Amino acid sequence: MSVVLEVEDLSVHFRTTLGVVKAVEGLTFAVREGETVAIVGESGSGKSTVALAALRLIPDPPGKIVSGRIRFEGQDILALADAELRTVRGRRIAMIFQDPMMALNPVYTVGRQIGEVLKLHLGLGSREVAAEVVELLRLVGVPAPAERALQYPHNLSGGMRQRVMIAMALACRPKLLIADEPTTALDVTVQAQVLDLIQSLKDRLGMAVLLITHDLGVVAETAHRVIVMYAGRKVEEGPVAEIFKAPRHPYTQGLLEAAQWDQADGAPLHEIPGTIPSPFDMPRGCSFAPRCSFAIERCQREVPALSDVTARHSVACFVAQGETA
Repeated sequence: MSVVLEVEDLSVHFRTTLGVVKAVEGLTFAVREGETVAIVGESGSGKSTVALAALRLIPDPPGKIVSGRIRFEGQDILALADAELRTVRGRRIAMIFQDPMMALNPVYTVGRQIGEVLKLHLGLGSREVAAEVVELLRLVGVPAPAERALQYPHNLSGGMRQRVMIAMALACRPKLLIADEPTTALDVTVQAQVLDLIQSLKDRLGMAVLLITHDLGVVAETAHRVIVMYAGRKVEEGPVAEIFKAPRHPYTQGLLEAAQWDQADGAPLHEIPGTIPSPFDMPRGCSFAPRCSFAIERCQREVPALSDVTARHSVACFVAQGETA
């Protein structure tokens, strides 16, 4: 499969009054045609920053992409002029944001907001736009789409607003869909419906999907490959089945153990001790070492590099790579 999105050695920093926050450091990955790649990690791990960087939406100031390359279908996103970038955003790369109520404009009908995408990128006339808006709402499973198109965001439920966001994202049949925590604010039943919808539309339209989430259950159901991030760095990457069966990094192991907790069996909830380090006071070596029961002396002074475990599975951990105290 051809590569749709290629991120190479990406670093994103934010300047604050307290110092520089290294939100993402040295991240490399690729998303191929028709593939779903998930990025997982705790809040503050840099997941959403990666999504914004891919569309060059990092606010400057305070943020800045300090190094790396982002290529979309061979084009260097970081080198594009603003006019060229506007032909990519929304048309060839689309994004679903975490909170649809914040992303949608409350003073315009949902039909008008979807229609703006069609007019801007495809140059459709008013009649064509009206028909296409109804068709898009029908495509994402909105009942009575002609009536819903005339309503405002506050008239719709959370699940319906998320479907409107998906309709806007799919309006121009993009090659890459970035979904940033698309089910966070939804109840469990609606979560499943939205995930099934994204999956079925991906298969129908042949899109690639970059899924940002903290929910490993979502990853297991939808993704082909998973990237685990911690404190701005990639600590493990591989096929979903392989990582779920044999996680190598202690952080990944902790996430999976916490996710597999079953209240019915009476066992205590597994948790990873400690908290993610402050971005203003990062450990000298491995950022996970203060929370890791397997850490050795080298972990305290050196940052482990990614190393291949198998042909498609890599991990950044001295212990997982075979070192002992």
